Amino acid sequence: MSAIKVHSYPANPRVAKAQIAAEYAKSEVTVPEGFQMGSTNKSADFLAKFPFGKVPAAETADGPLFESNAIAYYVAVKAGVLLGANAYEQAQVIQWLSVADNEVLPPISAWYYPLMGYAPMNEQAIKKAKEDCKKVLAVLDKALASKTFLVGERVSLADIVLSCTLLNLFTKLMEEKDREPFVHVLRWFQTCVNQPAFKRVLGNVSLCSVTMAPQAKPTPAAKPAVAAAAPAAAAASTNVDEDDEDAPKPKQKNPLDLLPPTKFNLEEWKRFYSNNDTRPTAIDWFWQNYDPEGYSIWRVDYKYNDELTLIFMTCNLVNGLFQRMDHLRKYSFGSMIIFGEDRKNEIHGMFIFRGKELPPQMEDVADFDSYTWTRVDIADPKMKELFNDYLAWDGDLEGKAFNQGKIFK
Repeated sequence: MSAIKVHSYPANPRVAKAQIAAEYAKSEVTVPEGFQMGSTNKSADFLAKFPFGKVPAAETADGPLFESNAIAYYVAVKAGVLLGANAYEQAQVIQWLSVADNEVLPPISAWYYPLMGYAPMNEQAIKKAKEDCKKVLAVLDKALASKTFLVGERVSLADIVLSCTLLNLFTKLMEEKDREPFVHVLRWFQTCVNQPAFKRVLGNVSLCSVTMAPQAKPTPAAKPAVAAAAPAAAAASTNVDEDDEDAPKPKQKNPLDLLPPTKFNLEEWKRFYSNNDTRPTAIDWFWQNYDPEGYSIWRVDYKYNDELTLIFMTCNLVNGLFQRMDHLRKYSFGSMIIFGEDRKNEIHGMFIFRGKELPPQMEDVADFDSYTWTRVDIADPKMKELFNDYLAWDGDLEGKAFNQGKIFK
């Protein structure tokens, strides 16, 4: 099988799924250097092959592939390994791949993302995530009580995908005292990561001794100053004919940049929200600094909640909306919440926008019309408190059962 090129940022555990599968398949998976998240994956060339702009994304001899499980599955199926000895085992492999994405990953992410600064710090939400992780591990522990591996008598793609999904939990989040009840899962996990094929990709895997401390979300490094142009070049630039087709044309200003100045610093709010407890610290800061003349708050409700099915598919809808709003990040902030459970869930949220009206650029967002956008009257105490609840991911939330939240910033 020809080499597969996988695009991603360094040390992405989801890429490791395909890399470990390739070790068993005796095939080659390469990860080119120089990938820059937010730049490479937004380029026209990248989006032409991978329209969602997500990583990992693979270039194969048969065409482009995205989604880490699909890439790992492709490696395995092309080599005829890791997929079970019969139809039942093959179905079990797919079963555990679904479990990894739909049952195991969400609570780990709900615990991990706030610590990384990608979601608000909320003690109640993190406490729930920890308990949900333990519930999932209890199910896995029972399933592995009499097994060395998940499917059959040898390593399968199910073991590769699930162990990679658990990496952050066991190496960065869950301390020994919390791992102790799950002896069968730990035995299986350590058996997997100590297999030669795993070690060639992951190296030596050490279990967590102390839960990682909260991290401030990294800010982009400042661009180096551009060297001054040579005098001759500077002189030449002053003599460019205004009608010259090669002369740079002035960039048209975004209408949101032409609005009157505002005291509310949206970027400062995003940093403060990421690095502090939401309730009461961040919420108090917001209302002390918010400028209702320069910004407006909008409630967002998905119009077709009765058609939603699986939670992970609902999450993909929200992620898709965020991706298509990428050009508005400078002027907006949002908190979207998924309520309920599989086959009975809803999407609702709150957004802050520059200006008193919805930005005209929202009309360019493909799924804009799939949502109802309603201006929030912050003079109404009930609506103001509901907005606070959406920031904190707790409170009454109109009696709806919180499943998970996503932040646009």
